[in-house]
Amino acid sequence: MGESDRDERNPRRVVVTGASSGIGRASAVEFARRGWQVVGVARRTDRLEALADETGASVFTADLTDQADVDALRDHLEASGPVHALVNNAGGAHGLDSVEAGSIDDWRWMYEINVLGVKRMVSALLPLLRRAAGASGHADILTVTSTAGHAAYAGGGGYNAAKFAAHALTDVLRLELAGEPIRVIEVAPGMVATDEFSLVRFGGDRAKADGVYEGVENPLTAHDVAVTIVDALEREPHVNQDLIVLRPLAQTGAGVHKGRLTPRL
Repeated sequence: MGESDRDERNPRRVVVTGASSGIGRASAVEFARRGWQVVGVARRTDRLEALADETGASVFTADLTDQADVDALRDHLEASGPVHALVNNAGGAHGLDSVEAGSIDDWRWMYEINVLGVKRMVSALLPLLRRAAGASGHADILTVTSTAGHAAYAGGGGYNAAKFAAHALTDVLRLELAGEPIRVIEVAPGMVATDEFSLVRFGGDRAKADGVYEGVENPLTAHDVAVTIVDALEREPHVNQDLIVLRPLAQTGAGVHKGRLTPRL
């Protein structure tokens, strides 16, 4: 954030979805550490209360696949202060089956949270972001997608489809907001070792979840991605990073090297 944007008496306010765990929680913590007003949003109230106790963040329990919850969140935000930035982080994957064998219910859930959840949040909060941009000079919408939204891989059909759609949604939104002082940013992480992503993907099978990262030297952490997110929003307002792709060094494209990283001498 440029020095002209820093005002400790009136800090910028950011809404972070999926704030109960992983990248969302790490982002909320990093925003709070840097002096932002944070509103953490997620389904699990107990996790949000722990985040609030740790960081002083405000929290709101909402399921982004439920329009009534999103409407209630919008009304709460409108009544409680300006919204300068939205971080669409809520998302996830279910299953690693082929297109042929994949569960329709899994595919539907992935589309609901990764795509329609983002659409709901943009539709609900864009008027508030415009109002804040008019008062402070600019606002931000940042969506966390995935490298799975840029390169397909076997078994990724439903997740690839959802994240490709989220990527397209973000590109279209940027075109539609041309001429307004609202940045639209996409952060697409590769392999990130978090407590829950792979565990959810494999239906709670801890052995399968741990196997994803086994032998990979230094996969990204949630904190790595969180720092990238906050840095992007703290750039000078005229600097828009349309797309930020970040991977661990052990990952190239959809491939991951397992074992030590050593120079070829």
